[in-house]
Amino acid sequence: MGKSLQEIAQDLHDTDKKVQLIYAFNGTGKTRLSREFKELISPKVETSEEIEEQLAKMLYYNAFTEDLFFWDNDLEEDIQRKLKIQPNVYTQWVLKDQGQDKNAITHFQRYTNNKLTPSFSEDFSEVAFSYERGNEERTEQHIKISKGEESCFIWSIFYSLIEQVVEELNIAEPTDRGTDNYNALEYVFIDDPVSSLDENHLIELAINIAELIKSSVYTNGQGLKFIVTTHNPLFYNILCNEFNGKDKSVGWKEKHWQKYRLVRYDDGTFSLDPQPNDSPFSYHLFLKDELDKAAATGDIRKYHFNFLRNILEKTSTFVGTNRWEELLPNTNNGRVNPYMKRILNLSSHSKHSGEEVMEPNEDDKRVFKFLVQKLNQMYQLKMRNE
Repeated sequence: MGKSLQEIAQDLHDTDKKVQLIYAFNGTGKTRLSREFKELISPKVETSEEIEEQLAKMLYYNAFTEDLFFWDNDLEEDIQRKLKIQPNVYTQWVLKDQGQDKNAITHFQRYTNNKLTPSFSEDFSEVAFSYERGNEERTEQHIKISKGEESCFIWSIFYSLIEQVVEELNIAEPTDRGTDNYNALEYVFIDDPVSSLDENHLIELAINIAELIKSSVYTNGQGLKFIVTTHNPLFYNILCNEFNGKDKSVGWKEKHWQKYRLVRYDDGTFSLDPQPNDSPFSYHLFLKDELDKAAATGDIRKYHFNFLRNILEKTSTFVGTNRWEELLPNTNNGRVNPYMKRILNLSSHSKHSGEEVMEPNEDDKRVFKFLVQKLNQMYQLKMRNE
């Protein structure tokens, strides 16, 4: 029987695990879960004093965090483009009160380009970006960075704060800490910080996060707890590998963490399924399960074609073929079926986001069901629980 997100948030709260790692497909409800957990720990309040008290209990990064930043594109002159920072107790606390601007710039340049330089205004209400050569000369000023770079910049601010939090809380005696702002902090919730990173920087970020989390002191169920959610299988796998096993240098033990898969059912309920920590995460098996369900129910969307092509690409690598198209059923003359190849290419490379949710026509659905069936027959792909 499925649960509500509120119930799952309560389950996450009730565990004594230091780290809970959750995988889910995009659109399953990861961000909504982070909001439900935030409401559980710190219900919505109105005054600045109450908000500051909330910040003392929980830090969280999700899509709503990014909404605190927006662009002023200088439409009249098209020169002074700036990233504005929404006046907010949270952003003022991170940047002004905690002084994380310099650390944030360092992290941002590490994950993007060391010549791409953010410059905060004195009141931390906006940021301008420029490219610098190395002799302090700026070749391009007030540029508008990409959406991926923007997300990385916002994450870098949050990550810098977590670093400071862990460093302070690792000092055993509260009176010896440089600040008492974090003494009541209980949770850090991180929702998908890797949506726009390239593979190399994604790997680096995952390792950095894992090292930081493991270094946070946690004894007998007491200490800072982390919840990390992601839709990215590579990010998930790296964190799993980093958390597995012991690390005596930081007192890390395998029992400190648990991984899950968040599933949403057709009736709007959810389940949080524990995954064994001693086995690798098989992303393609979950994709295969989704394909079988879609073929059986007839509820076929364009993103299912993307899943199918993804599996074909992975399978072609495994069996040693040069191209994934070679796995498609052949025509009578022994050649790759051009129609099936065309359907998969068109359906998995839409140029507009709206096309991803458009309903495929009946011919597309027929081809999809046929390919899923053939894939099962030719390569005997089965889920582990079958």
